[in-house]
Amino acid sequence: MLSQRARFWLAVSVMVSLLSFGLACGKKAVEDDDEGDAAQSAGTPYKSKGDEGTITGKVSLNGAAPAPKPIDMSQDGACVQTNPNPVSEEVTAKDGKLASVLVYIKDGKVTGSSNIGQLTFPVPAEAAKLDQHGCHYVPHVLAVQAKQKVEVVNSDPTTHNVNVQAKSNEKWNQSQTQGAAPIVKSFARAETLIPVECNQHPWMKAYVSVLSHPFFFVTKEDGTFEIKGVPPGTYTLVAWHEKLGEKTAQVKVDAKGTVTSDFTFDAGATASIEDGSLTVLPALDLPMLMQH
Repeated sequence: MLSQRARFWLAVSVMVSLLSFGLACGKKAVEDDDEGDAAQSAGTPYKSKGDEGTITGKVSLNGAAPAPKPIDMSQDGACVQTNPNPVSEEVTAKDGKLASVLVYIKDGKVTGSSNIGQLTFPVPAEAAKLDQHGCHYVPHVLAVQAKQKVEVVNSDPTTHNVNVQAKSNEKWNQSQTQGAAPIVKSFARAETLIPVECNQHPWMKAYVSVLSHPFFFVTKEDGTFEIKGVPPGTYTLVAWHEKLGEKTAQVKVDAKGTVTSDFTFDAGATASIEDGSLTVLPALDLPMLMQH
């Protein structure tokens, strides 16, 4: 049996080893973050030739849209007052067209140049806005460019809590009272899918997509989208919906041309979100699975 002195030194040795391992892991995580930031900032600036084109289209729903689910907001009288007939926003469809679908260029090659992921584009000076109105996040899906400012406001007569559950970017969780100043943040890195919730009101949810370029659009109420200023080239275009999954298409944008790419989602499909990726599953009457 080990003596008391031997047991003491064995414990010290184990603690030192664990501390060294933890410091090494922390250092590697910081290095990985720094490398990711450097890679995103070290691309070649895109030089416009004045021949950019446009991608347009619409997103449709095949089959009957599910009836909007009513939301019980009785825990907060201010929410009931501002939004007397609240319903969920998981699937918002009108006349067979889908709103709140994120459409964006995932990858591809610019004609006579590099892959689009190797180019950098100016960050918009105008801040994107995420409002809390009627005890909902508005818009339900927000797309921004990396390093673009995001302004979160509270238009409701109650307190909200903005819980941003990023993975590649900084997480933050901040309360915002009625009439408080806007919360202004930005995301340093591209991250396709960031859930945003409210700890005060559990039904409140939004998604923020952060792209490294400006070629994205969230569909309007009539399901349409329009992505302007696209350099001539051949690209993979993605349409993402939180409940119905993901669709892709190949598009070729000619100089000063307009290309149309329509998408159709099946009303019988549901999507599982895990680590920012989507898996299309058979239709089940279950809540969407999510790992944070």
